[in-house]
Amino acid sequence: MRKFALAFVLVASPALAQQATVYDYDGSFDDATFGVETAIVGRGLVIDWTSHVGEMLERTRADVGSDVVIYDNADIFMFCSATLSRKVMEADPANIAYCPYGVFVTDKDGKVQVGYRNQPEGVMQDVQALLDDIAREAAGQ
Repeated sequence: MRKFALAFVLVASPALAQQATVYDYDGSFDDATFGVETAIVGRGLVIDWTSHVGEMLERTRADVGSDVVIYDNADIFMFCSATLSRKVMEADPANIAYCPYGVFVTDKDGKVQVGYRNQPEGVMQDVQALLDDIAREAAGQ
């Protein structure tokens, strides 16, 4: 049993590292969030919701018994593309699990990053390409 568990950890660890693509941003958190908003809206998409994850983590830090500050700021911009969503869900209705799509901005100790959750292989790579275009544009890459 231990050999199996060790093998699982060795195999799973690299996969965990590949859950997101992140780009460094040379500027402020506010400028990066403006860049993400501009990149999304500039493609004719609507931001449905902005999740203020950093604020929530800080607000609840003491309530959950932690003294760790994870981010100075962190937001996730949630949106959909009617055209792209229809394409991926026509290919497989279970792809609804990946909608809405999100691009995040984080700030930790002055290091600002823009990124997104990686999408599965197949037709969802079209979504990944959109997310990557938005994140790169916002990060100035």
